[in-house]
Amino acid sequence: MKKILMAFIVFFGSMSSFAQQKGTSPQNEIKFNVPMAIYGLPEVNYERIVEDNMGVGISLSIAVDKAYNYDTDKGIPERLIFCPYYRLYFGQKQAAGFYIEGNMAVAGQKELNAPDFATGNKIPSNSTVGFGFGAAVGIKLLSKNDFTGDFYAGWGRLFGENIYNGYPRLGICIGKRF
Repeated sequence: MKKILMAFIVFFGSMSSFAQQKGTSPQNEIKFNVPMAIYGLPEVNYERIVEDNMGVGISLSIAVDKAYNYDTDKGIPERLIFCPYYRLYFGQKQAAGFYIEGNMAVAGQKELNAPDFATGNKIPSNSTVGFGFGAAVGIKLLSKNDFTGDFYAGWGRLFGENIYNGYPRLGICIGKRF
Protein backbone atom coordinates (compact mmCIF):
# COMPACT_ATOMS: atom_id res chain seq x y z
CA MET A 1 0.00 0.00 0.00
CA LYS A 2 2.87 2.39 0.79
CA LYS A 3 4.38 1.72 -2.65
CA ILE A 4 1.09 2.59 -4.35
CA LEU A 5 0.80 5.84 -2.39
CA MET A 6 4.41 6.77 -3.14
CA ALA A 7 3.90 6.09 -6.86
CA PHE A 8 0.77 8.25 -6.73
CA ILE A 9 2.64 11.15 -5.07
CA VAL A 10 5.52 10.95 -7.55
CA PHE A 11 3.11 10.79 -10.49
CA PHE A 12 1.12 13.84 -9.38
CA GLY A 13 4.32 15.73 -8.59
CA SER A 14 5.58 15.13 -12.10
CA MET A 15 2.20 16.04 -13.62
CA SER A 16 2.24 19.46 -11.96
CA SER A 17 5.51 20.27 -13.75
CA PHE A 18 3.80 20.23 -17.16
CA ALA A 19 2.97 23.76 -18.29
CA GLN A 20 -0.25 24.61 -20.11
CA GLN A 21 -0.10 26.52 -23.36
CA LYS A 22 -1.51 29.99 -22.97
CA GLY A 23 -5.12 30.27 -24.12
CA THR A 24 -5.92 26.54 -23.96
CA SER A 25 -7.77 24.83 -21.16
CA PRO A 26 -6.74 21.43 -19.81
CA GLN A 27 -8.51 18.52 -21.47
CA ASN A 28 -7.25 15.54 -19.41
CA GLU A 29 -7.69 14.61 -15.80
CA ILE A 30 -6.19 11.92 -13.58
CA LYS A 31 -7.72 11.11 -10.18
CA PHE A 32 -7.17 8.78 -7.23
CA ASN A 33 -10.08 7.39 -5.19
CA VAL A 34 -9.13 7.60 -1.50
CA PRO A 35 -11.94 5.52 0.18
CA MET A 36 -11.54 2.62 -2.25
CA ALA A 37 -7.80 2.52 -1.41
CA ILE A 38 -8.68 2.31 2.28
CA TYR A 39 -11.12 -0.51 1.47
CA GLY A 40 -8.27 -2.41 -0.25
CA LEU A 41 -9.31 -1.81 -3.85
CA PRO A 42 -7.33 1.26 -5.02
CA GLU A 43 -8.88 3.01 -7.99
CA VAL A 44 -7.26 5.31 -10.54
CA ASN A 45 -9.38 7.32 -13.00
CA TYR A 46 -8.52 9.00 -16.27
CA GLU A 47 -11.03 11.38 -17.83
CA ARG A 48 -10.90 13.19 -21.16
CA ILE A 49 -13.02 16.33 -21.45
CA VAL A 50 -14.82 16.11 -24.79
CA GLU A 51 -16.98 19.26 -24.55
CA ASP A 52 -17.50 21.88 -21.85
CA ASN A 53 -20.33 19.82 -20.39
CA MET A 54 -19.26 16.22 -21.05
CA GLY A 55 -16.38 13.83 -20.52
CA VAL A 56 -15.46 10.19 -21.06
CA GLY A 57 -13.20 8.22 -18.81
CA ILE A 58 -11.88 4.94 -17.53
CA SER A 59 -11.44 3.75 -13.96
CA LEU A 60 -9.33 0.78 -12.96
CA SER A 61 -9.38 -0.89 -9.54
CA ILE A 62 -7.07 -3.74 -8.58
CA ALA A 63 -7.30 -5.46 -5.19
CA VAL A 64 -4.34 -5.35 -2.82
CA ASP A 65 -6.01 -7.40 -0.08
CA LYS A 66 -6.55 -11.16 -0.22
CA ALA A 67 -9.72 -12.67 -1.66
CA TYR A 68 -12.72 -13.07 0.65
CA ASN A 69 -12.43 -16.21 2.80
CA TYR A 70 -15.61 -17.60 4.41
CA ASP A 71 -13.59 -19.40 7.12
CA THR A 72 -11.97 -16.24 8.44
CA ASP A 73 -14.64 -13.76 7.26
CA LYS A 74 -11.86 -11.49 5.93
CA GLY A 75 -10.81 -10.14 2.56
CA ILE A 76 -12.71 -8.64 -0.36
CA PRO A 77 -14.39 -10.51 -3.22
CA GLU A 78 -13.65 -7.90 -5.90
CA ARG A 79 -10.27 -8.52 -7.52
CA LEU A 80 -10.45 -6.22 -10.54
CA ILE A 81 -12.94 -3.66 -11.84
CA PHE A 82 -12.42 -2.02 -15.24
CA CYS A 83 -15.07 0.64 -15.77
CA PRO A 84 -15.39 3.00 -18.78
CA TYR A 85 -17.85 5.85 -18.17
CA TYR A 86 -19.56 8.86 -19.73
CA ARG A 87 -20.41 11.98 -17.71
CA LEU A 88 -22.77 14.83 -18.46
CA TYR A 89 -22.06 17.99 -16.40
CA PHE A 90 -24.52 20.70 -15.38
CA GLY A 91 -22.13 23.27 -13.83
CA GLN A 92 -20.94 26.69 -15.00
CA LYS A 93 -17.24 25.73 -15.28
CA GLN A 94 -15.82 23.36 -17.88
CA ALA A 95 -16.62 19.75 -16.85
CA ALA A 96 -17.35 20.71 -13.24
CA GLY A 97 -20.36 20.89 -10.94
CA PHE A 98 -23.20 18.37 -10.65
CA TYR A 99 -23.11 15.45 -13.11
CA ILE A 100 -24.77 12.18 -14.02
CA GLU A 101 -22.76 9.18 -15.14
CA GLY A 102 -23.49 6.10 -17.19
CA ASN A 103 -20.93 3.30 -17.01
CA MET A 104 -20.09 -0.26 -17.99
CA ALA A 105 -17.82 -2.63 -16.11
CA VAL A 106 -15.86 -5.81 -16.36
CA ALA A 107 -15.43 -7.15 -12.83
CA GLY A 108 -13.45 -10.13 -11.57
CA GLN A 109 -14.46 -11.68 -8.25
CA LYS A 110 -13.03 -14.46 -6.09
CA GLU A 111 -14.04 -16.22 -2.87
CA LEU A 112 -12.21 -18.90 -0.92
CA ASN A 113 -13.92 -21.76 0.97
CA ALA A 114 -17.39 -20.72 -0.16
CA PRO A 115 -20.25 -22.95 1.01
CA ASP A 116 -22.18 -24.97 -1.56
CA PHE A 117 -25.71 -24.66 -0.23
CA ALA A 118 -26.98 -27.60 -2.31
CA THR A 119 -24.58 -30.15 -0.80
CA GLY A 120 -23.38 -28.47 2.38
CA ASN A 121 -19.73 -28.90 1.31
CA LYS A 122 -17.23 -26.10 0.81
CA ILE A 123 -16.00 -25.06 -2.61
CA PRO A 124 -12.21 -24.47 -2.40
CA SER A 125 -12.18 -21.45 -4.74
CA ASN A 126 -14.86 -19.66 -6.71
CA SER A 127 -13.77 -17.15 -9.38
CA THR A 128 -15.95 -15.32 -11.87
CA VAL A 129 -15.76 -12.48 -14.38
CA GLY A 130 -18.86 -10.44 -15.07
CA PHE A 131 -19.96 -7.67 -17.40
CA GLY A 132 -22.47 -5.03 -16.41
CA PHE A 133 -23.98 -1.57 -16.61
CA GLY A 134 -24.48 1.09 -13.98
CA ALA A 135 -25.12 4.73 -13.14
CA ALA A 136 -23.89 7.29 -10.65
CA VAL A 137 -24.43 10.90 -9.65
CA GLY A 138 -21.81 13.25 -8.32
CA ILE A 139 -20.27 16.65 -8.03
CA LYS A 140 -16.85 17.79 -9.20
CA LEU A 141 -15.10 20.79 -7.68
CA LEU A 142 -12.36 22.58 -9.61
CA SER A 143 -9.69 24.85 -8.13
CA LYS A 144 -8.00 27.76 -9.90
CA ASN A 145 -4.80 25.74 -10.35
CA ASP A 146 -6.68 22.79 -11.94
CA PHE A 147 -6.82 20.44 -8.94
CA THR A 148 -10.13 18.58 -8.67
CA GLY A 149 -12.26 17.08 -5.94
CA ASP A 150 -14.78 14.53 -7.16
CA PHE A 151 -17.55 13.04 -4.99
CA TYR A 152 -19.84 10.40 -6.48
CA ALA A 153 -22.11 7.48 -5.58
CA GLY A 154 -23.79 4.85 -7.71
CA TRP A 155 -24.23 1.17 -8.38
CA GLY A 156 -23.91 -1.19 -11.30
CA ARG A 157 -25.54 -4.52 -12.12
CA LEU A 158 -23.41 -7.46 -13.27
CA PHE A 159 -24.89 -10.09 -15.58
CA GLY A 160 -24.06 -13.81 -15.68
CA GLU A 161 -22.93 -16.26 -13.01
CA ASN A 162 -21.32 -13.89 -10.48
CA ILE A 163 -20.51 -14.20 -6.80
CA TYR A 164 -22.13 -10.81 -6.20
CA ASN A 165 -24.48 -9.33 -8.77
CA GLY A 166 -23.26 -5.75 -8.49
CA TYR A 167 -20.31 -3.41 -8.29
CA PRO A 168 -19.92 -0.16 -6.34
CA ARG A 169 -19.35 3.29 -7.83
CA LEU A 170 -18.38 5.21 -4.72
CA GLY A 171 -15.67 7.77 -4.46
CA ILE A 172 -14.02 10.76 -2.97
CA CYS A 173 -11.32 11.47 -5.54
CA ILE A 174 -8.52 13.97 -5.67
CA GLY A 175 -6.95 14.76 -9.00
CA LYS A 176 -5.27 17.11 -11.41
CA ARG A 177 -6.19 18.45 -14.84
CA PHE A 178 -3.45 18.77 -17.43
